[in-house]
Amino acid sequence: MKLEQLYNLIEPDMKAVDAVIRKHLHSDVVLVRQVAEYIIQGGGKRLRPALVLLAAGALSYRGAHHHEAAAVVEFIHTATLLHDDVVDESALRRGRETANTMFGNAASVLVGDFLHSRAFQMMVDIGDLRVMRVLSDATNVIAEGEVLQLMNCHDADVDEAAYLQVIRYKTAKLFEAAAQIGAIIGGASPEIERCMADYGMHLGTAFQLIDDVLDYSGAEAETGKHLGDDLAEGKPTLPLIYVMQNGTAEQAACVRRAIENGGRDDFAQVLAAIRATGALEHAKQQAKLEADRAAAALDALPASQYKNSLLELSVFAVARSF
Repeated sequence: MKLEQLYNLIEPDMKAVDAVIRKHLHSDVVLVRQVAEYIIQGGGKRLRPALVLLAAGALSYRGAHHHEAAAVVEFIHTATLLHDDVVDESALRRGRETANTMFGNAASVLVGDFLHSRAFQMMVDIGDLRVMRVLSDATNVIAEGEVLQLMNCHDADVDEAAYLQVIRYKTAKLFEAAAQIGAIIGGASPEIERCMADYGMHLGTAFQLIDDVLDYSGAEAETGKHLGDDLAEGKPTLPLIYVMQNGTAEQAACVRRAIENGGRDDFAQVLAAIRATGALEHAKQQAKLEADRAAAALDALPASQYKNSLLELSVFAVARSF
């Protein structure tokens, strides 16, 4: 199943979420509108809001609160992207110039702050303290993950456990929150709510693992970013950690030097080492394990088209090329 097919089930809801997003993007400050609309309208998979909708649908929810919650999740995610691109000095995202390239770092940071604060205003409007708790906790953990990643940059001694901690905090946490609040809005039992949170956490981990694989194997036209961006920023991702642990002394030394120095000077040699050691295959296997755990977490859900879509999403997480 392609992502577009998966979204057919929730197409009316996704349109409703887009309407909520457009409504709450409004600001009397022109630059705020320009930057926010640029990043929001820049494409993307809309995975996190879709998770809210699918989780609520799997529990037979038929109200409208999940539209607001899904929009909040997308605002938090978008704010994170704006801040990420400034920190990483990224020039390309989703095949377009990043907002910081277009409007400058200061505007990107401040509009990211606007989106965060707007998200919290919207949480208050939803009026569910449990939803507010989950999303506010997630926002805090994501910020910690960003700092952890910053600390790990150019550190070739980062091991797989430390790398996975960054993923759990920085990426998987919002997937977890999205699935969990969908369950809360849907009136799930504590057991089902926990299962949905576990599903989101494992799904988000699988997605990030494949993102890290695509940084060394994807087609730029599909991924919308330059190959080797992570290496240029000195990020010790799983393929690099695997080479250092399983490659020859020469291969490990090459990767270590590339992480510590950053840049792209060693990209060809690092890529050769990644291919020679089977590092990408190992990372894909780890992603498949996470996706399988995500699928297993859904066992407690009753059968439905929404559950089927959630299961298909766990397959897509690993099989995708973008």
